[in-house]
Amino acid sequence: MEKVLCLIHTETDGTLGKAALVTLQAALELTAQLADTALAVGLVGEQVQAAADHIASCGAASWLGVAGPEYGASRYSTDAAAAEALIGGSEATLVLAPATPRFSRTLPGVAQRVAGCVDTKVTALTVQEGKLLATRWYYRQRMMATLERSKRPWLLLLDAAVAAPWQGEAGSASVQLLTPELAATSLRTRVLGQEQASTDAKTIRPEAELLFVAGAGWCKKQDGEVQIDKAESLILDCLSKTQASLGSSKSLVDQSGEGDRVLSFLSHLNQVGQTGATPRHAKGLATCCHGEEPHVVGWRFINERRAINTDAGCGWAQGKADVLYVADAFALVAAINTLLAEG
Repeated sequence: MEKVLCLIHTETDGTLGKAALVTLQAALELTAQLADTALAVGLVGEQVQAAADHIASCGAASWLGVAGPEYGASRYSTDAAAAEALIGGSEATLVLAPATPRFSRTLPGVAQRVAGCVDTKVTALTVQEGKLLATRWYYRQRMMATLERSKRPWLLLLDAAVAAPWQGEAGSASVQLLTPELAATSLRTRVLGQEQASTDAKTIRPEAELLFVAGAGWCKKQDGEVQIDKAESLILDCLSKTQASLGSSKSLVDQSGEGDRVLSFLSHLNQVGQTGATPRHAKGLATCCHGEEPHVVGWRFINERRAINTDAGCGWAQGKADVLYVADAFALVAAINTLLAEG
């Protein structure tokens, strides 16, 4: 008999983020597929009662929590102590947690503390013949593996695409609060504040429906000269009107290190592909890109992929994009902005 623990943490405002709700839904679906399985929910945060009440109707068999001012912010020592206490208190054999930065750096160490094992970046959970199988990607999404483990507890950090976020009615949950023992050195690290990215415009929107990818062509000569100012104006105008998220190819990001002028609002945080992030948006539009391997790898989880290129025979034209616009990106994006302005 497996015991499943949905291990989640609150956000800074005490609410549960999308990643936590996705993990909860995945835990509920897994519990329904495994025979004689009980689900426990473990929460970590400065205050956890409100978060527990928000998901009280999910049907969990038990509720555990670790709360206090020391657990409000991300800190390895306190997060590890909280997770260890919740795993031990629930006697869980399977621990599902969101792959947030907070848990991604903490739970691998916790797995050693509880004499278990851990797998990260899990993209799917299935049950075959009563056994849990976890799917994940390796080598920048070039290789996919299905894993089965006998060692327990088995900790799994779930990617945001594992399930849809849980939705349900709020209620009242009875949370059993645990108090981990903290060493005197556990609170040496303090969070003094948050500093936003130094870019002038907010260009990274993980929840956006559209991903707009800027390629190196924006910084190449147009009509005999480089038109960076025009490129920036067109792209920012499009991002503002569509509320899209901005991605960039490695070649464009690296031009700054070679002394070339690039789009001022781009940083390595915008980079997508085999050496950058792997975004998950409903739609994607690649502009001034060659559309070769970096974009194919980085766009594996984009549902609808489109590209703009003046070359009908480019890599995107060979089945890697759902739609290819054979046009000049400057002219086409300007036309798109005009249509958006007209409503």
